[in-house]
Amino acid sequence: MALMENPSHPGEVLAQLFLEPLGMSAIALAKRLNVPRTRIERLVRGETSLTVDTAMRLARFFGNSAEFWMNLQRAYDLARARKTLDLSNIVPLEAA
Repeated sequence: MALMENPSHPGEVLAQLFLEPLGMSAIALAKRLNVPRTRIERLVRGETSLTVDTAMRLARFFGNSAEFWMNLQRAYDLARARKTLDLSNIVPLEAA
């Protein structure tokens, strides 16, 4: 399986694939999800990670799954970690 090197932040996906086509603002979505407007605004700007709570609300609203949203966050987090973590001092079990 090929690894995604530069997956999009979940907020970018939310903005480009869901909000923009609907002509909906982050504030309008926040109202529909019953969450503070800053939660969606910060998510769309990529300033915060997607939470399970928000993933479940987005899934309910857009008719997809919480797993869809959480997998976006997981892929984004792993890609960032692969670029920043130095694991060279860890010896794999089979080589020990």
